[in-house]
This record gives sequence, structure tokens and C-alpha cells, in this order.
Amino acid sequence: MAARCKLPLLVALLPLLFMLTHAATFDIYNGCPYTVWAAAVPGGGRQLDSGQTWTINVNPGTTGGRVWARTGCSFDGSGRGGCQTGDCGGALECTGYGQPPNTLAEFALNQFSNLDFFDISLVDGFNVPMDFSPTSGGCRGIRCSADINGECPGELRAPGGCNNPCTVFRTDEYCCNSGNCGPTTYSRFFKDRCPDAYSYPKDDQTSTFTCPGGTNYRVVFCP
Repeated sequence: MAARCKLPLLVALLPLLFMLTHAATFDIYNGCPYTVWAAAVPGGGRQLDSGQTWTINVNPGTTGGRVWARTGCSFDGSGRGGCQTGDCGGALECTGYGQPPNTLAEFALNQFSNLDFFDISLVDGFNVPMDFSPTSGGCRGIRCSADINGECPGELRAPGGCNNPCTVFRTDEYCCNSGNCGPTTYSRFFKDRCPDAYSYPKDDQTSTFTCPGGTNYRVVFCP
């Protein structure tokens, strides 16, 4: 009799077990009218011509995940080369983070209360517009589609992108190394144009979003 009672309980728990153990799918789409070299940690890297999609699967429990676009790249047959923005050690298949400036999709899966945490970050600057949206889970997506490169302050301009002030000035005011910093004129430049995005390292309150664990996502370059 006891064995029979366990079966309905197991059936009821199956959806939760599936959510906790099933990898999240990330569809990475290039909507730009030019080629980009998509990068993901974990995941590697892939050349994406305009209109192409790259799909990766990310294990539950992953933290520190990032997706970004690299521009102005050239690689040889062995996958060695470099990029104007977002370069990851000269490798086509990234195993480490990219060099600024680069617009970042950041995520941590199945964390506190079995929630995914995700954001778009401009803390490493900006190179291409981005949309980062759940394709399941019933929660809202986020977007940074302003012409930040075209409007970038002169002192932050970089080939192919717009730097965050920390990259340029390397002071505590902009980098928040002591953990005690606030908005600046430069961070407001980014925040005014992309309200959903991190504009400086302590911009958590208006820039971090959640979805239920087990949600799938789509990252679009140039939405």
C-alpha cells in the first residue's frame, strides 16, 4: 500500500525535477546588417552572418554566464586571430570573458528560490544593441537598443564601441572598487538611453531581473 502511495507523489514532483535538472536553451540571433562573432561563457564562440542563429545549452546552477557580440574579427583556419571589440584572448572559441567595450547579457541559473537572475550590462561598455528575453517562464525581457556608439562622449569613444568610464579612467568613483560609489554623469548617459541595463557596478536595483529556473532565453544582437 505504501509503495502505491509514492507513485502520485513522484508524478507530482516530475515537473519540478525536470526544471531543476534540464539545461536552459539560449538562442543567439544576429539581427545586425553585418557579421558578428557571437561569444558565450560557457559555450565558446561562433561566426554569425546577418540573420543566423546559434543555439547553446547551459547547465542549471551555472553562475557568471555571459553572451556578447564581437565585431571586426579575423580568424585563421585554426581559430586564432582577434577582434576589434569583445576579443577573448584571440580565440574563436571563447573560454574567458571578452575585452571592453562590449554589451553583455549576463545570467545565473537556478539560484536563490530556484530563480534565474539575468541582466544586460554596460559596465564593460557598449558595442552592439541587444535584446535579452525569456522564451518561456512568463516573465519580461530587457533591451538596450539606443545608438550609444553614435552618441558616445568623446572621451569614452573606442574603435567599434563606447567604453564605460571605469575602463578609461580606472578610478574608484567609476569602478566601485571600494564598494562605495553612486551614479555619475557618465553612468546617467548610459542609463538614460538604456533604462533596463546596468550603467555602473552598483546599479542592481533597476537592472537585475528574474525568471523561474528552467526558463529558456533568446539573445538578439541589433534587435
